[in-house]
Amino acid sequence: MTIRVVVADDQELVRSGFAMILDVQPDIEVVAEAGDGAEAVEAVRRLAPDVALLDIRMPRTDGIEACRTISAESGCRVVMLTTFDTDAYVYEALHAGASGFLLKDVRRDDLVHAVRVVAAGDSLLAPSVARRLVEQYTAGGPRRTTDSRLDVLTGRERETLLLLARGLSNAEIAAELVVSDHTVKTHVGNVLAKLGLRDRIQAVICAYETGLVAAGSPPPGGGAGVGSSPVPGRN
Repeated sequence: MTIRVVVADDQELVRSGFAMILDVQPDIEVVAEAGDGAEAVEAVRRLAPDVALLDIRMPRTDGIEACRTISAESGCRVVMLTTFDTDAYVYEALHAGASGFLLKDVRRDDLVHAVRVVAAGDSLLAPSVARRLVEQYTAGGPRRTTDSRLDVLTGRERETLLLLARGLSNAEIAAELVVSDHTVKTHVGNVLAKLGLRDRIQAVICAYETGLVAAGSPPPGGGAGVGSSPVPGRN
């Protein structure tokens, strides 16, 4: 199935560059380009794409507001693209319904993979953004090294949560645990269900909150489940 994408950025060269990278992929079609958030919303309404890549800072309607409208009106998944990785943008984007947040210096292969991940129903964050988000959630107060919330997990599910928190993809977790991808998906689903979590971004935050992972621990540089960097999303 072809993934249909709208690309929105007020800088024509940037917008065209992202569109060219995506449009040459055999399973991705860029159905429209937009120069601001209002044009992006109109394109999504008219063309019903699977994914919208939105720059945050655009004239008329910015990417956050466009994301909010798109998420409320359609099933189109949104990935925010920006040169700015401040906390405020992350929180605003996620609150507006974004499924991902990438910096514009994302590698070509990671951008393509990010579109595929989000189109499949997953969520992702660039590693620097994920680390900042997690540390914001876990700031202010002593950290526990154990937490009763994790008692509901089996040993293998706890290992899966730890690897999720380190930014590994399903395939990488499967290699690490020497199990199949299907088994990993089962473990991830069990972790989310048992801990009452919406998606794997929440699972990462939970891993830090409970002390399973230290807040200062950097994610690995080569996680493929989210490009080489993001936090993977649902199941």
